[in-house]
This record gives sequence, C-alpha cells and structure tokens, in this order.
Amino acid sequence: MNELKLERIYDKPADLDGWRILIDRRWPRGISKANAHLNDWAKDSAPSEGLRKWFGHDPEKFGEFKERYLKELADNPAFLKLLEDVKAHLQSDNVILLYGAKDREHNQGVVLTELIKQMLNL
Repeated sequence: MNELKLERIYDKPADLDGWRILIDRRWPRGISKANAHLNDWAKDSAPSEGLRKWFGHDPEKFGEFKERYLKELADNPAFLKLLEDVKAHLQSDNVILLYGAKDREHNQGVVLTELIKQMLNL
C-alpha cells in the first residue's frame, strides 16, 4: 500500500509523484491551476462555508471545529466518493491531500487525513 500524505499547497511540492487533490472549498489565492499540479479538487468534502467562517482558523475552536466537521462528513456523500477514490489510488500511487491554511496543526486537512486513515485502517 502506498502513502497518504498531507501538504500545504503554498509550500514547494515535496512530491509531485502521486494523486494530488485539493481539499479546500475555495481555490487558494495566488496559486495558478497549472502550478498546483492537481489531479482533483474535493471541494464538496471541505467544511461548509458556515463552519469555515465560524472556525476562522482559531486554534482555541479547533476541538469543536473537528466535532462539527466530522458530523458534516458523516452525512456527506461527496466524502464517501473521496474515500473510495483515495482507496483506489492508494493501490497504485501515493495520495497527497492539499490544503491552503497557514496553521499546519489546526485545519480541515488534519481532520480529514486522520478520518481517512482511520476508515481505511492505514
């Protein structure tokens, strides 16, 4: 089995070898589609606009954000499709989830990666 990785889209790509998928609802400012080297964009698996705005990347709200986001994902058919896609691509390649947040520890990518690893027993 290959690796599931989480990277910040604004960083120089550590690895272009793999299935690269943006997991933000909004396109990251200042990044061209050509330079992003994306294979997919899972915007419907990102936090809702309301949740994103409420969270505002405040580390003190992260615990509650995580709970609310996990509830959103539980009822989200787009997440199930993402999960299936990740599982399929991991059979032959690495999968790199990309996010735009500055905070590397308190963002939806951390929550999403943890959940996918848990559900796929990685």
